[in-house]
Amino acid sequence: MQSDKIVFTGMRPTGKLHLGHYLGVIENMVKLQDEYKCYFFIADWHALTTKYDKTEGLKQDIIDVATDWLACGIDPNKSTIYVQSLIPETAELHIYLSMITPQNWVERDPNLKDMAKILRSKEGFASQINYGLMGYPVLMTADILSFNADFVPVGVDQVAHVELTRDIARRFNNIYKTDFFKETQPLLNSCPLLCGLDGNKMGKSFNNDIKISDTEEVTAKKVMSAITDRSRMRKDDPGHPDECEVAFKYWKIFGTQTEIEKVQCECQKGLRGCADCKRQLGTKINEKFAEIREKRKYYETHPEIVEKILLDGSQKAREEAKQVLSTVRKLVKMF
Repeated sequence: MQSDKIVFTGMRPTGKLHLGHYLGVIENMVKLQDEYKCYFFIADWHALTTKYDKTEGLKQDIIDVATDWLACGIDPNKSTIYVQSLIPETAELHIYLSMITPQNWVERDPNLKDMAKILRSKEGFASQINYGLMGYPVLMTADILSFNADFVPVGVDQVAHVELTRDIARRFNNIYKTDFFKETQPLLNSCPLLCGLDGNKMGKSFNNDIKISDTEEVTAKKVMSAITDRSRMRKDDPGHPDECEVAFKYWKIFGTQTEIEKVQCECQKGLRGCADCKRQLGTKINEKFAEIREKRKYYETHPEIVEKILLDGSQKAREEAKQVLSTVRKLVKMF
């Protein structure tokens, strides 16, 4: 039975999602929709903060994210799935919240600092970050407070976002002498972190990811490129699973306990070559995502269904956001 507590989370539209997204975010979203009233949004305004000049693929990226969500089990009958820019009430709420938010609160956001550092290191990017990026922590607060959410599922590195949301909500309540806005709490996500095929952070731009939508053949080929135990020279050399940079880490996520123990034992005794190990791993991953990929093919060939789900969800979300904004306008005493 669903709780009446509200959970809110979302993703930027980055196009087709990878297995790291599935394990780190989507799998948890699927679970949460059975427990809470959930709002899941595709953050296209947030995408503009860094890609304002690269919008030609934005609509398709939104469709691709929604398609992956649906294929993985996010159910529009259980959750409200919507597109951020279709909720103008959030933009208006952002204006009111920006008026009461001290500049240094935004500047201390660690995620904003990290993002600015990365962008400034890129060739051709202006030395000064844009106004939209500077204000994105407040826009994120407006996203959350548009539904007066009780919880936001986050990793440890994103707790600061929720803390800022609480600070702004508290300040609003204090200034306008109300207790309208809830103090949103983080729901810490303990999902496993999946590294890229090169051992670094998995990411589309790093060309080291396996996509949810990849075919069995592409997946198998990608897994064969995964880094293993660099100290192992021959197939029958004793291996060191704990020093295997990628493949054994994947086994610990996708394998059963019996399979993990077998892989570890055979590797240590030199009875399992790295190539054979990765071929079996590729098969294991393909088995895990076979049903999801089949479901995705259906939505991929019926994009009109995906668009309707997004439009219907956005309309539903907007009705809720309108109610919140109406109360805010009264509290601020707007005309």
